[in-house]
Amino acid sequence: MLPTWMTIALPLVALYIAFLVWYGGNGKPMTADEINAGLRELLATDSSEHARAAVEDIRQLLATDDGKEFVMQNLVRYRPKALYPPGYHYGDDPREADQRYGKSIVWPLLRNGNLLLFIARRSGNFFVPEGADDWHYVAMVRYRSRRDFLKFAFEANQSDKFIHKWAAIEKTHVFPVKPIVSLISVRMTLGLLLLSLGLILNTTLT
Repeated sequence: MLPTWMTIALPLVALYIAFLVWYGGNGKPMTADEINAGLRELLATDSSEHARAAVEDIRQLLATDDGKEFVMQNLVRYRPKALYPPGYHYGDDPREADQRYGKSIVWPLLRNGNLLLFIARRSGNFFVPEGADDWHYVAMVRYRSRRDFLKFAFEANQSDKFIHKWAAIEKTHVFPVKPIVSLISVRMTLGLLLLSLGLILNTTLT
């Protein structure tokens, strides 16, 4: 019979290993053929002018693929009123439209190993250079890889999730970043939580 501490530790270690496999972040870069095939598949779900422009932006993103995880920085400005295409019967509050989009993408993000790290609403001004955009909020999303970003975009496009995003947003500036210094470590945070849980269970059961 296994000692109590090992009975507790083995499932927690297995859970952490499973998380590390899902969370990934260190894969192989996409090949040129893979990129072209993925973009064609994405465009097949929406051939509008806006979609074609977005595909070209995604092509630039994929061209710098190194196979590793990255964080996408999102700066967002709302429309005065939400602007849905004909046939969509929603209210004209852009924040409500953006909330619909946010709620709809939680599962597609998680399913592809991606995670919302940070979101913050603008609370004032400090240094505003001439011509600067008036952003309403900033969000940071961690993607397991550019390949997984493309998978997420394809799934979201198939189910019309981006309709809510573009109805809400007047302007956005989105670009990938690589953390240099960060206090946000999902791997370490989960590891410490599981370790703490293991110690609590071991103390309680022995």
